[in-house]
Amino acid sequence: MKKSVFTIVMALFSLLSYGQTAKDVLDRAAQTLSNRQGVTARFNISGPNFSPTDGNISIKGNKFMASTEVANIWFDGKTQWTYMKQNNEVSVSSPSDQELPAMNPYNFINLYKKGYSYTMQNKASAYEVHLVAKDKKRHVQEMYITVSKKNYHPTQVKLKQRGGWTTISISQLKAARLSDATFRFNAKDYPHAEVIDLR
Repeated sequence: MKKSVFTIVMALFSLLSYGQTAKDVLDRAAQTLSNRQGVTARFNISGPNFSPTDGNISIKGNKFMASTEVANIWFDGKTQWTYMKQNNEVSVSSPSDQELPAMNPYNFINLYKKGYSYTMQNKASAYEVHLVAKDKKRHVQEMYITVSKKNYHPTQVKLKQRGGWTTISISQLKAARLSDATFRFNAKDYPHAEVIDLR
């Protein structure tokens, strides 16, 4: 009897440790993106409602600037400007917290901290953390985050939203010195663009 109780206690302890390890991996991955001066990276994003797209992203705190063949997006923490290259239009909006994950590939660094349960697979060269929302009304119901064991850089994020799975592959992540102006649309650079204010 004592042996079986000990086995159960050890199993529970290992499960608790496993959950803490998953969060620790995400904390360390988030830390690599939280450089005060900023970080830059390449990304590829694909999902059920759009074609696969490559681009560059710059991040500083909750600000980001993403550039692809189709569009440029600036977000200064409050206002978002989306410039569509094909029709030379800029849409100005104030996205909600629920809308941000679909626009900023790195918003998972804020999402995982509250309202998700964790499990983790320990693979050869990476950790794969699976997150499930505790609240079924959350915009992002599930996430898989793959983190390199070598440097704790996130290399892939898969988000399950109402429309299906969106996959973001990440490469060339590095620290950079970025000014706040990087994250704001500059009308002087697009003198003939039509501005549509949706706020």
